[in-house]
Amino acid sequence: QVQLVESGGGLVQAGGSLRLSCAASGRTFSRYVMGWFRQAPGKEREFVAAITWSVGNTYYADSVKGRFTISRDKAKNTVYLQMNSLKPEDTAVYYCTAAQPVSWNPQAMNVPERYTYWGQGTQVTVSS
Repeated sequence: QVQLVESGGGLVQAGGSLRLSCAASGRTFSRYVMGWFRQAPGKEREFVAAITWSVGNTYYADSVKGRFTISRDKAKNTVYLQMNSLKPEDTAVYYCTAAQPVSWNPQAMNVPERYTYWGQGTQVTVSS
């Protein structure tokens, strides 16, 4: 049973930084794509970033490119989302997710339906 547990959310002022962590367990993730999505109140779940576990290929939403960095630590079975230059519009619940696609196609990995496993989410609030 795959488990994804997020941590690191909180309240931060605009321009600040946070690092989210996602501890993954229950599988060997070598063939997996790990992703981060977010959902603000009244809005649909939105893709943020994805990374291939084995090679570390990354893909970002345009709205976070240059500000957020996704990475993984294979030894710790953990995926990170480093968020810099945070804006009030980044306020949302952030979810860690995992998928096992047949091949790496970044443009196909930006929708929630591509992912099988989800964490419980962690709240990020950016004040202006």
